[in-house]
Amino acid sequence: MPDLQKLYDAVLEGDQKTAVAVTQEALAAGCAPMELITKYMVPAMDEVGRRFECEEYFVPELLLSARAMKGSLVLLRPLLAESGVQPAGRVAIGTVKGDLHDIGKNLVASLLEGGGFEVIDLGADVAPEKFISAVKERGANIVALSALLTVTMPAMRTTIDALKQAGVRDQVKVMVGGAPVTPQFATEIGADGYSDNASAAVGLARSFVRPE
Repeated sequence: MPDLQKLYDAVLEGDQKTAVAVTQEALAAGCAPMELITKYMVPAMDEVGRRFECEEYFVPELLLSARAMKGSLVLLRPLLAESGVQPAGRVAIGTVKGDLHDIGKNLVASLLEGGGFEVIDLGADVAPEKFISAVKERGANIVALSALLTVTMPAMRTTIDALKQAGVRDQVKVMVGGAPVTPQFATEIGADGYSDNASAAVGLARSFVRPE
């Protein structure tokens, strides 16, 4: 039986090669894919997020850990799909129309994926119609909007209004973030939640899908 603690350590340390190798060993030994994710990979990414918040880790470490996690997920996802296991939730994430910044959005997407969510990354400069399509056609139940410019913040409101007009606003939770965004602004535009960093965004998304 492989030492599964090595999987936790590999994700925490951003060692993709080891993460993939241990995952392959574990699967060959008959370990359940979901067990690998919930007991080792998600806790490791939670610890990465904690270290990032405490400024023990920085963006490079965060990205390396996310890459290690994704390397293992490539092996596990098809098996999860075959067995009918559902992700924690489906998040359609993007930087709003008119805004080309995507570093913060990419960090949030990586941590959400590490947290057990299926992430539909729509990229940057995303029109409201693409978010609507992700909800209608791909079953997203969380919409995550990012804006890094003050001038593009109104596009968040436009997107939320478009979700209402399309009749899908009540099917999703909307979370917003980005340097100029404030909790007050999130409330004003009718978002369900606000996060000021990638790690907190995962906690917010989890709160949306947690049973009442």
